[in-house]
Amino acid sequence: MNKAKKLPLPIGSTDYRKICDQYYYVDKTLMLKDILDDSSSFVLFTRPRRFGKTLNMDMLRTFFEKTDEDTSRYFTDKKIWAQGEEYTRHQGKYPVIFLSFKDAKQNTWEEMYAEIQETIKDEFYRHYELMDSDKVKDKAYFQSILNGKASKAELGKSILRLSEMLRQHYGQKVVLLIDEYDTTIQSGHAYNFYDDVINFMRNMLSAGLKDNNNIAFGILTGILRVAKESIFSGLNNIRVYSVLDRKYSSYFGFTNAEVEDMALYYEKEDKLPEVKEWYDGYIFGETEIFNPWSVLNYFANDCLAMPYWVQTSENFVVYDLLNCLNTEIFQKLNELVSGKIVTSIVETNVVYPEIKNRAENIFAFLLMTGYLKAVRTTLTPFGDRECELSIPNKELTNVYYKEIIAHLSDNMSMNIAYTVSKALMEKDIYLLKKSLNTFLLEAISFHDTVNENYYHGLLLGISLLFHEKYFVRSNRESGNGRYDIALEPKNIGRLPGIIIEVKSKNDNAESLAALAKKALEQIDAKQYDADMKSRGVQTVYKYGIAFYKKIVEIATN
Repeated sequence: MNKAKKLPLPIGSTDYRKICDQYYYVDKTLMLKDILDDSSSFVLFTRPRRFGKTLNMDMLRTFFEKTDEDTSRYFTDKKIWAQGEEYTRHQGKYPVIFLSFKDAKQNTWEEMYAEIQETIKDEFYRHYELMDSDKVKDKAYFQSILNGKASKAELGKSILRLSEMLRQHYGQKVVLLIDEYDTTIQSGHAYNFYDDVINFMRNMLSAGLKDNNNIAFGILTGILRVAKESIFSGLNNIRVYSVLDRKYSSYFGFTNAEVEDMALYYEKEDKLPEVKEWYDGYIFGETEIFNPWSVLNYFANDCLAMPYWVQTSENFVVYDLLNCLNTEIFQKLNELVSGKIVTSIVETNVVYPEIKNRAENIFAFLLMTGYLKAVRTTLTPFGDRECELSIPNKELTNVYYKEIIAHLSDNMSMNIAYTVSKALMEKDIYLLKKSLNTFLLEAISFHDTVNENYYHGLLLGISLLFHEKYFVRSNRESGNGRYDIALEPKNIGRLPGIIIEVKSKNDNAESLAALAKKALEQIDAKQYDADMKSRGVQTVYKYGIAFYKKIVEIATN
C-alpha cells in the first residue's frame, strides 16, 4: 500500500463505530473479556487525561448495547471475537446507560448543574422508546427530566429511575457506563463550589449504584479516585484499578508492540527511537505504556517531535497546588527535572481540598495525573504504597521546566526568564538587573514580596531553564555552609559554574547595594564553590543579589 491509501489517525475522535469504519484503530477489545471475567459489580478505572478512556467507554457501549442495528460487525474482526461464544454471546444484549461528564468544566455551580441536567436529559432522550412502552410505569418522571422540571433531588435519582425503566421495558438488567465522573469535582474544587458538586454527585452515585438490582454491572472512569468518604459513601462493591495496578494495565495508552505496529503500517520504523524517547516511559502496573495522544499526533504531524499532550492541559489543580510548595518539595521537583528518582508514599484515595496539605498527596496527584511514573512500588509494614518516582519521558521533562517549574516563578513570561538566564550566563549585570526590575515592577504587588524565600523561589525557577546543561541545586552544603542556588555544568571545561546567594530587606532600600556585596562576600568566605571546584570546574560566576520589594541590587566577582 502506498502512503496515499493509508487509513488516517483518529485524533480527537472518541466514536468507536466511526473509527472502526474510517480510521486506524488500536484494538483494545480484549478489555471486554477481562470485564466479563471480573466479579466486581462496579469498576472504576483511573488514568490521566487523553489516555483513551472515552473511546474505550464508547467501545463498551457499542459492544453491550441492544439496538436495532446489528453492531456485531464492529467486533467480528477484533480480538474479542476470537475468544469464543462465552464472550460474544453478550454482544448487543443489554440496555445501556452512558453518561459522560467530560464537558462539565463550568466555573460556577449554577452553570455546571445546568450542564449536568443536559447530560442526563440527553441520555433520557436516547431512550425515548420508554415513553411508548406499556411496561414502563412512571412516565411522568421521564417527562419531567425531558422538560427540565425535575427537582435537584429528583435529578439525583436519575440513574436509579432510568435503570428501573429500562429493566421494566427490556426485561434485562442494565450496563451502566459513567465517563470522567470526577471532571465535575475537579472544577468544583478549582472554582470554589466543591461542596455543592460533591453533595450532588454523592447522592446521584449512591442512589444509582448502591443496592440497585436493576444493574448487571457498571464501569466508571476518571483521573482520580475521590476518597470513599467524599463520593463513594456506602459503596462497598466498587473495585478501583489505578496506574499502579497490573490488571487492565494495557488497555489505556499504547503498548510497545502497538506503537511498533503503527510505525510499520505508516512506514516510519526509523522513527521508533525518537517516539520512544519523547512519549514512552509510563508504567501502568508492570506494563510499559506510551502516551497515545502524543503518539497519534506525532505520526500525523509528519513525525515532528514536540510536547503535544501539554497543549490539551485543563488540569487547574496541578498549577494551584504548585503555588504552595515548600523548599523540600521544590528540591524534589528539581531532582526529578535533573533525571533523578524521588521516593514518596502514594495514597490513591484523594480528597481535593487536602491535596496540598502533605508532600505525599502532591506526588500521588502528579503520579495519577500522568506527570510522574512509578519506577518501583513496594508495600510498607503499615500497608502503604511507597513509590520510586521519576519523569516518564522527554515530553514531560519539557512540561516540567517550561510550564510547571516556571509557574513557581509567579508566571514570569518566558521572554523575561530567558533574558535573565542569558544575563547570568554572560555575567551581564546591567541586563540582569534591568530584567529582574522589569518583572518585579510589572508582575507582582508589594504584598507578594514579603520574605527571602519568595525571591529564592523566583531565581530557582528561572535557574531550572538551565536543566539541559547544568545540574541545578538549592540549599546544599558546600565548603563551610549552605548556598542558596548553584548551577554546576554537566560538561566541565566548556561552561562556567554559577553560584547565587539571595538576601532581602523588609524595612527600606537603603544600603541594598551593600547587602548584595555582603552576599557576594559570603560566597567567598564560606567557600560555596569548594565542591564544584573539587570536581574540576575552574571558572565560577558568583552573584550576590539583594531585594527590597520591587528593587534589586547585584554584586558579582
